[in-house]
Amino acid sequence: MAIKIRDSIIILLITAAITVVGNYIGPGYSPIESIPGMLILTLIAIAGIILGEVMPGKIPAVAYIVTLATILTIPGVPFSSYISEYTSKVDFLALCTPILAYAGIYTGKNLDGLKKTGWKIVIVAIVVMLGTYLSSALIAHFVLKLINFI
Repeated sequence: MAIKIRDSIIILLITAAITVVGNYIGPGYSPIESIPGMLILTLIAIAGIILGEVMPGKIPAVAYIVTLATILTIPGVPFSSYISEYTSKVDFLALCTPILAYAGIYTGKNLDGLKKTGWKIVIVAIVVMLGTYLSSALIAHFVLKLINFI
């Protein structure tokens, strides 16, 4: 358990460093501006990973991370305004870049397992992407119609 948490912390710190660089290159936030927000996000992720390991049940760490982040940014919760202010200096796309790179590396590393799933996985992926796109478009259309924008 301790080794898994240590490895997760190392990966999170590497991801944070890459994100700070991407945040500077992309939207142009200086590292001084984005480091506090990135540290907050990293600490929330570490806390969620630890909770995922120590809490009973098989609840994934991502559920704890999302819940903790949501609670910490509710207006009225102490320091929520500071957390929101600092994390707003971290660009979403800069944060996604290293995460997607890790996903690509993981997929490439497990290519044999992916090949074993066969051609049916391609059909499932297309249906999922098409369903997500169409659902998003329908929801957006409904909301825009509801607010008399279209």
